[in-house]
Amino acid sequence: MLYSTFLQKTDPMRELNRIQHEIDRLFGAERPVKRKLFPPVNVWTNQDAAIISAELPGFDMKDVHLSIVGNELTMKGKREMPEMKDGEFFHRRERSYGEFERIIQLPFVVDHAKIEASLTDGVLKIALPRAESDKPINIEIKSN
Repeated sequence: MLYSTFLQKTDPMRELNRIQHEIDRLFGAERPVKRKLFPPVNVWTNQDAAIISAELPGFDMKDVHLSIVGNELTMKGKREMPEMKDGEFFHRRERSYGEFERIIQLPFVVDHAKIEASLTDGVLKIALPRAESDKPINIEIKSN
């Protein structure tokens, strides 16, 4: 019989993390999830407006609140964890629950009276028209 051995660098922390994960899974413990920016957003602009789209799957309009101060748009929301019946437990839990707050710096001053927002199929769309006073104007140059 022929045996072959390969020398590999091992990472002891990787193995310990794997064991910890298995223990947590077996005993139903929840581990803290690494925080990432939520919700993911796209922001695009033109001369007249900024448009923001944010992915908010599973949210209702009543769960999301928007506010604007100066050129900062704040999105806040909350997603409740579903209630578990007796004897039920998570086998796998990848979706996040709880509250979020996201502040987005806008590229220009917006007309607060004309802001429109809609939530359709889990996508929040916010139209932020540029304030007339903030739009660039052409200045005529006269010769003497």
